[in-house]
Amino acid sequence: MLKTIPFNQLSAAEFLQHYWQKKPLLIRQAIPNFSSPITPDELAGLACEPDVESRLIREKDGDKSWTLRYGPFNEDDFAQLPETHWTLLIQEANKHIPEVEDILDRFNFVPSWRVDDLMISYAAPQGSVGAHTDSYDVFLLQAHGLRRWQISHDNGELLPDLELKILQEFTPEESWILEPGDMLYLPPNIAHHGVALDDCMTFSIGFLAPTHNEMIQDFIDYSLNKMDAEQRYADPELQLPKNTGEISGEALQKIQQVIHGLATDNHSINQWFGCFISESRAGTSYEQPDPAYNKAEWLETFQQDSYLRRAAKLLFTNEAEGMTLFIEGKAIPVSKQNQAVIPLLTAQREFTYAELQPHLNDELVDLLVEFTNLGFLYFYDDEA
Repeated sequence: MLKTIPFNQLSAAEFLQHYWQKKPLLIRQAIPNFSSPITPDELAGLACEPDVESRLIREKDGDKSWTLRYGPFNEDDFAQLPETHWTLLIQEANKHIPEVEDILDRFNFVPSWRVDDLMISYAAPQGSVGAHTDSYDVFLLQAHGLRRWQISHDNGELLPDLELKILQEFTPEESWILEPGDMLYLPPNIAHHGVALDDCMTFSIGFLAPTHNEMIQDFIDYSLNKMDAEQRYADPELQLPKNTGEISGEALQKIQQVIHGLATDNHSINQWFGCFISESRAGTSYEQPDPAYNKAEWLETFQQDSYLRRAAKLLFTNEAEGMTLFIEGKAIPVSKQNQAVIPLLTAQREFTYAELQPHLNDELVDLLVEFTNLGFLYFYDDEA
C-alpha cells in the first residue's frame, strides 16, 4: 500500500533514498494553504496565445471515445464545450508565469538539469486524460478543486488508433482524493488515472529522462558538426591483397579510428552533454528587449528597483580543463575571475543588484547584457 506522509515529516534526503525512482508517495499538504497563482480563466486566456503550447482533450466526444485538439484556441472554442468530461493542458506554464516558475524552486533537491517543465491541467467535472503511464518522474500537485487519483503497477496495451496514449485496461490498486496543497509523486512507468471531481487544476512537475537513443543520436550530430565534412577514407600505403574479398585488419583499424574519433576524451562528451541538456524543447522562444540594452543602460536599470530574473536553464560543469557555462545549447568557457559567481547564477532564479554587484566585472556584465538581449534574462518588478 502506498505510504501517505504529512507535510514536514520527510526530508529531501530521505525522499531521494527511499522513494525517488523506486515507489510512489502521497504527501498530504506538501504546500500548506496552497493557493494557485493562476485562475482557470487566466489559464484559458493563455491557451489563446499563439506562443503557448496547449491541448484540449475531450472524452465521449460524439461517436468517438477521445478527441485531441491543439491550440491556440479562442473564446468560441471554450463556449462550445460541454459541462463535463474535458481537460485543457498548458505545457511549459512556468515559461509564461513567473509565480508558477517559482514553484519549481521547491524541487531543487533534484539537479536542475533533470527538471523539464511544469504543466497545468484544468478539468471540468469528470475531466480526465485517461489512464496512462509516463516514462519519467512526475509530481502531481493539486492546485484547485478535487481530483481522484488511482494507480496500478500493471501496464498493458494502449487503445488503438489514438494519438493519445491511453491504456485499454486499467485496474486500480489504490485510490485517493487530493485537495489543494496535496501532492502525489510517481516514479516512471506507474500507471495512473486522475479524474476531476469538480472544477479542478493540477500542476504536473515533470523531469527530463532522455532515451539512450536520443542521447547517442544527438552526440553523433554534435560530433559530425565538428568534423571536416570533406575528409574521406584514404589508404596511400595500400598493399597487394591476398584475398580480394577480405576487409583487411589494416582497413578495419582505419575505420575504427574514424568511429573512435567521435569521442576522443571524456571532456568532449561532457561538453556535448551540457549543450544537449541545456537546450529547450523545439519551439521555445524568449521575449527579447527592443531596443537592446547597451552596458550603461543595463547597469542603470539593474541599479533601480527591478529584479533580474532567469528565464532559461543555466548549467555548468567544473572539470580539470576548466569551468564551462551552458545555456540553450551553447558552451561558454568561464574565466577564473568569474568562477565564484557561477553557482549563484545557476542556482537562483531571481537576483538583486546588491547580490551581484560584488561580481560585476566588465566581462561578466558583457555576458549578462548579452543574455538579457537574447531574452535568457529579464528585468522584473514583482510589484508591477
